[in-house]
Amino acid sequence: MKAPKPDDPRRSALMARVRQRGTAPELAVAAILRSLGLAYRLNVRSLPGSPDFANKHRRWAIFVMGCYWHHHTACRSATVPKTNEAFWRGKFAANRLRDARAVRSLRAAGYRVLLVWECEVDAPDDLRRRLQRSLNRVA
Repeated sequence: MKAPKPDDPRRSALMARVRQRGTAPELAVAAILRSLGLAYRLNVRSLPGSPDFANKHRRWAIFVMGCYWHHHTACRSATVPKTNEAFWRGKFAANRLRDARAVRSLRAAGYRVLLVWECEVDAPDDLRRRLQRSLNRVA
């Protein structure tokens, strides 16, 4: 697997803008969780996969997944770059395997795990109902 050319300044600038924490979808999910009155911690490193939101006492965890980076099945945003396609396919596959391992580990530890996809944030009322329905069972 060959990595993209690191000396391309445009690519470097693009990748520097990609954030792991504090993304717009995460902020939208945080606002919904606050409106539901649910307590949570951000990016809990002591849990497998460092969930974006977690409540250890209530035993739930939420991962907010970017449709592109985690290759959301049948989503328009889950494209594969044409340049260095083999590298990107391998990277996306590794991301999905890592995600699946984290979810399995959390579920084995007794956590309710929710995956919120970036595209779901576009329908905040539906997402709010889903979170309320799922998390009220454990509250």
